[in-house]
Amino acid sequence: MRSVTVSIDVPQTPEQVYGFLDVMAHHERFTDHYLTNWRCGGPGRGVGSGATVTASLGGTKTDVTIEVVEAEPPRRIVERNISAAGRRQAHGTYDIAPLPAGKGSRVSFTYAWVRAPLTDRLLAPAVRATMRRANRTVMRRLAAELARHTGTSTSTGTGTGDS
Repeated sequence: MRSVTVSIDVPQTPEQVYGFLDVMAHHERFTDHYLTNWRCGGPGRGVGSGATVTASLGGTKTDVTIEVVEAEPPRRIVERNISAAGRRQAHGTYDIAPLPAGKGSRVSFTYAWVRAPLTDRLLAPAVRATMRRANRTVMRRLAAELARHTGTSTSTGTGTGDS
């Protein structure tokens, strides 16, 4: 299945964005509209940090195990996601890039399936659309949480690069 990418521009620096995203427990604040029942484990930040959550999308609920498998401060965090009894495996990647002239950061999130159950593959357009919609909301909520966390304004108002 083709991956889904959503982006938003925020006024915070890449270091501020990365510092916030690096703490797994912070993710509950901006994803709890579809990821609930957070149970964090491992270190609080960095490679090895993780959580088990309940995902509610498309009328179904499933437990998802999330673990940070790669971290490149201040530009990238890669999470491995496993659900559907291992039949669904994916990577969620946050890429953080500075905006021109130090005007903040572009935060992109890509959800890429490594393995998907047959039903996901058969319904790929609908599955991708559902993930895109949920993750656009994630980006808007992330911008608001970053503003609260850093005491700055929300986003530059630009969502870009959806694919």
